[in-house]
Amino acid sequence: MFRGVEKIIKVIFLGAIIFFAAYLLNSFRESLLLKKVIERLTAESMIAEVVVADLRTDYHTGKAYTTIKFLEYDTLGKALPPKYFTFSSDILQFQSLVIRFDDFYIKKGDPLKGKSAYLFMKVFALKDDGAEVYEINKINEVPSGYRVGRQVTAFENRLWRKFWEYALSPQEAKRIGIKNAQIEAPGTKFVPGMLYTLKIEHDGGMRVDVSALPRVHAE
Repeated sequence: MFRGVEKIIKVIFLGAIIFFAAYLLNSFRESLLLKKVIERLTAESMIAEVVVADLRTDYHTGKAYTTIKFLEYDTLGKALPPKYFTFSSDILQFQSLVIRFDDFYIKKGDPLKGKSAYLFMKVFALKDDGAEVYEINKINEVPSGYRVGRQVTAFENRLWRKFWEYALSPQEAKRIGIKNAQIEAPGTKFVPGMLYTLKIEHDGGMRVDVSALPRVHAE
């Protein structure tokens, strides 16, 4: 009789240990999953770098001119050919269309909708008498940072025309998982000796980070 009770106790004890171990394992897995979700929601990607390439003064007019070097990166992190823009101001902004997807896709790490999409449209300087504006990309065209090859194919053109149509139509946007699409214009004062990094937050918008220019860039 005692042996039977002892066996029952052992079985119950062993079952409790297994249950507790399974609970700990499940909690550990949930903790890892939660960590990945948080990382995806708070992650960011560098999409462009800007430096002041030249600073000069027109001695006839006394105006100061700032030339910036704009280096955009594609979705694989590869640098695209640099572009240079000259302004009679050092307060510059990048007009951009930013498309946010539902957090559901970001949490999953979806390959297509796992972070906000963006389109650099213009870089500009506001003036008392108007604005100085340079175009970077156009709506309904293939964004420079998303091009697959050097030559844009007919398929890419059709794909992106449809994408912009969906992104800018509230009903269609919601149907394909777009939270919202809006124009943003992050900017700052651009001075020599500093590195300006434009970043896209995976669940948010665009921002400009400023840091001292590394010596390799400065020389």
